[in-house]
Amino acid sequence: MENFNQTSTDFILLGFLPPSKIGLFLFILIVLIFLMALFGNLSMILLIFLDIHLHKPMYFLLSQLSLIDLNYISTIVPKMASNYLFGNKSISFIGCGIQSFFFLTLAGAEALLLASMAYDRYVAICFPLHYPVRISRKVYVLMIIGSWVTGSINSCAHTTYALQIPYCRSRAINHFFCDVPAMLTLACMDTWIYEYTVFVSTILFLLLPFLGIVCSYGCVLFAVYHMNSAEGKKKAYSTCSTHLTVVTFYYVPFVYTYLRPRNLRSPTEDKVLAIFYTILTPMLNPVIYSLKNKEVMRALRRVTQRICSVKM
Repeated sequence: MENFNQTSTDFILLGFLPPSKIGLFLFILIVLIFLMALFGNLSMILLIFLDIHLHKPMYFLLSQLSLIDLNYISTIVPKMASNYLFGNKSISFIGCGIQSFFFLTLAGAEALLLASMAYDRYVAICFPLHYPVRISRKVYVLMIIGSWVTGSINSCAHTTYALQIPYCRSRAINHFFCDVPAMLTLACMDTWIYEYTVFVSTILFLLLPFLGIVCSYGCVLFAVYHMNSAEGKKKAYSTCSTHLTVVTFYYVPFVYTYLRPRNLRSPTEDKVLAIFYTILTPMLNPVIYSLKNKEVMRALRRVTQRICSVKM
């Protein structure tokens, strides 16, 4: 029994930021990205709530994406920043479990929601006459609920397993948050069965939705190619390319990280890749999906004018 610690012993997050000028620069950059993500996502949620012209399936899905990203980045960055500022890298056993649960829930929900949004655009462009039936209020509400519930169930299963396995004397997690695969390297037992479930979950929650998104946008681009309007083609190509760029930033690093066997993984590489799907994507989503949308910008002007008129 001497090889094991009590489950109440804190973990240590080794972090990503080095104690140097480069580390300070990265810290300031990450904090600025965090603040931009908070402002952008919160603004989108309020805008969609306040402007009746945005009460459509596409924008309700966008509001849920902003809500997920708002919580997603808030689950990771505050603890990461606190550890760097105060030098206290410890996190309680329960705290690590809570962070892991919320991270996995939000990550799974976002992956499924992005696929739902791609399907929404596919139906809107390729089958515009069928859109009110295929994307009815009931359908998009089920999409939203399904994303949250499925992500929560998957997260609960992974987190419960991670909290029940015995850990060796070292509690130093070589990551900037409680990532379950990084925690498993400290386990005092063979975890190959669990690693297989991670492989299956990655295929179901990340790889298949990503392939579905690529197929949806492929069909959209094919439909756009046969349009007569040159301006419409240019707009659609621009929108699809930017959307696919952000989706790639989210899915590809995630899939690459979690599908690799443990012996091929590098802690440094895992942390760099994690920056894309935990910090950069929540900041980019409101810009790419929303602020570049002319309808959203018109709604922003309407809401701003309404607020100004009330103050007057």
